[in-house]
Amino acid sequence: MVKTKVGVSMLYRLGESFNCMVKRLNNENTHFIEILDDGAHELDKFRVDLLRETAQSYDLEYTVHAPFADINIASPSCMILDVTLKRLMQSLYYASALDAKLWVLHPGARTGISQFYPGAEWKQNVQSIQMLYAEAEQLGVNIAIENLPAKYWFLMSCPEDFHRFYRETNLPVGIVLDVGHSHLENQTRPFFDQLADKIVHIHVSDNLGVNDDHMGVGCGSIDFGWVAESLKRMGYSQRVIVESCDHVFESLQKLGVLLG
Repeated sequence: MVKTKVGVSMLYRLGESFNCMVKRLNNENTHFIEILDDGAHELDKFRVDLLRETAQSYDLEYTVHAPFADINIASPSCMILDVTLKRLMQSLYYASALDAKLWVLHPGARTGISQFYPGAEWKQNVQSIQMLYAEAEQLGVNIAIENLPAKYWFLMSCPEDFHRFYRETNLPVGIVLDVGHSHLENQTRPFFDQLADKIVHIHVSDNLGVNDDHMGVGCGSIDFGWVAESLKRMGYSQRVIVESCDHVFESLQKLGVLLG
C-alpha cells in the first residue's frame, strides 16, 4: 500500500528566532520538515550545520522553500533581477549542503509596467527557471515550481500555464501543488486531471476561496476528503506538507487519518 509522507512547513514558526525554531523540530509530530530560507530563518553555513545535526538526532528529512519575500524572477529591472538570482543561487547551495529532498520555487509575477512590455515577464520567468535548473543540476538538487494565484499577479497559476512552460522548455521540473492556491482559482480538479504525473510535492492549508489565509485543514471550504481520495487514486507517495499558520497539529492529525 502506498504511504504518503505527511509533514509540516516552518512557515507558522517564521516569527520565532531560528534557534528557537530548531529546538522545536523534535516536537513537530512528523519526520518531514520544510524549512523556509527567508526572514529570520535565512540559511547560512552555521544554520545548515545545526539543521544537519538536528536531522541526525531526530531522524528528520528536509525540503527547502526558496526565498519569496521581495523575490520576482520575472522582474523587468536588470539590477533587481541580478540580486534576486544571486539570492536564489545562494539558497540552492544551502539546500544542497542540507541534503534537502526538494527546493520549492515561486514563479515570477507581473508588475505595474508589464502592460507596456507584453510577454516580456513570461520570457524572463522562463529564462530564470532555466538558469536555476542548470545550477540545481550542478548541485544535485531537485527543484519544483509552486502554483501561485493569478489574483496576486503570479504567472503560473493554472494547468495551461504549466503546459505552456513544458512545451517551451521540456525541462523535467515538477509541480508543487499548493491546494490553497489552486482553490482560490478553482483549479484544483484541473491540476489533478491534467498534470497528476507532474505533481511531486503538495502544500496544504485551508481558506474560504477569497484570500490565501493559510487556515488549518477543515477551517475553510476546501474539500480535503476529495483531495485525499484523488491522491490515493493517483498513487501519490511523496510529501504532503501542512502550510497552515494555525491548528497545525490538528491539521497533521486530520491528514494522517484521511491519507492513512
